[in-house]
Amino acid sequence: MTTLSLGYSPCPNDTFIFYALVHQKVCIEGFSLRERLEDVETLNQLASQGQLDITKISFHAFAHLRDQYTLLRSGGALGKGCGPLLVARQGHTSIDLRRQRVAIPGELTTAFLLLRLYDPSVQNIVIMPFHQILRSVQQGRTEIGLIIHESRFTYQHFGLQKILDLGNWWEQLTGYPIPLGGIIMKRRFTKELSYLMEDKIRQSIRYAQMHSEEPQAYISMHAQEMEESVIRQHIDLYVNEYSLDIGPEGEQAIRFLYSEAEKKGLIPCSRYDIF
Repeated sequence: MTTLSLGYSPCPNDTFIFYALVHQKVCIEGFSLRERLEDVETLNQLASQGQLDITKISFHAFAHLRDQYTLLRSGGALGKGCGPLLVARQGHTSIDLRRQRVAIPGELTTAFLLLRLYDPSVQNIVIMPFHQILRSVQQGRTEIGLIIHESRFTYQHFGLQKILDLGNWWEQLTGYPIPLGGIIMKRRFTKELSYLMEDKIRQSIRYAQMHSEEPQAYISMHAQEMEESVIRQHIDLYVNEYSLDIGPEGEQAIRFLYSEAEKKGLIPCSRYDIF
């Protein structure tokens, strides 16, 4: 039996999506899955090294890997009102992305690509795990933080203020949902297998939605100290209709993001389609 490596993050939306699949609540035949949970930037790097057969990935990182991986239509993170935020300490009114230190969750994150599309002058970046950014800004080690995931629900607890919502900026500019991350699979596998994986991921999502209490222990274990209310907000925001299927609007959003980034030289052009 073929064993496929499956990478996803410990964030509640991913553990919610993949719970049923990795706990054999969804029937799979002819292959098995070996899961690996890592933060999104680590997954980006692992995919860049070709170490994962199927993985969650930032759309920024996927732009560099279109020759090696194809995008699956289910399991991703797209939506409205869910984009990355720029935050600073309360009372911090002087914003200079060229000179001030900006904490970012990784160079290959979609958040950083959006920031560079918004202001190409940003250059004094400090890379750190996403969960360390709020503390870094609070303690003054960086002036500005580019935050993702559950940090958008908790930054006020650190005495920080929102100075820019990149998701709102994107939506007002384009009218599209914001494409944050997707599930990709190596192109060397057959189309039939990729279609099968798309369907199994959809089944996994529907199972979790129909048995919402069952995955909670698994989700909470990986969410560590995250409050139950934050976990619920996180899942409600990032698991949506685009998670079941990217759909025409989501597809257009991804293509537009890549087109704009290619024009500005932020990502390489590719002869490969996203699918």
